[in-house]
Amino acid sequence: MAGPTDPVLHVVLYTPEIPPNTGNAGRLCLGIGARLHVVHPIPFQMDEKAVRRAGLDYWKHVDLQEHADAAAFWSWAEGRRVFLYSSHGDRPYTAPTYARGDVLVFGCETSGLPRELVAERGAYTIPMTGPIRSLNLSNAVAVVVYGALRDVAPALFE
Repeated sequence: MAGPTDPVLHVVLYTPEIPPNTGNAGRLCLGIGARLHVVHPIPFQMDEKAVRRAGLDYWKHVDLQEHADAAAFWSWAEGRRVFLYSSHGDRPYTAPTYARGDVLVFGCETSGLPRELVAERGAYTIPMTGPIRSLNLSNAVAVVVYGALRDVAPALFE
């Protein structure tokens, strides 16, 4: 259950592979007061030198929590409302009513979330009608986060 000091949402990148997508998600989180979670392993550095080189001058302000691995993340997530997103989901991302402190989990760019995780926990999807497998990770994060934000902070949309 989220408390008044929790961030508006928790946005989780589950083993992301492309630094600009992580940077874009960080910028989005900073812009709405969400916490960005990154689940390792990841194939790039997120230290100050690396992000400065990538031109992410806002990165030091991002509310970032790194998890050493999937087990560490799931231990942290226990008892929280967790929503998974996958092109293999069976319900639209608009189906839930979101609340402050919800945890929104997105898979890596090349393979998404592990299939066994989606089978075990279920997942939501972003409807698509064109001939593509999925959206870009940072685009998918933006679509879902702003959908959730309409429930969490409706005054922003008035």
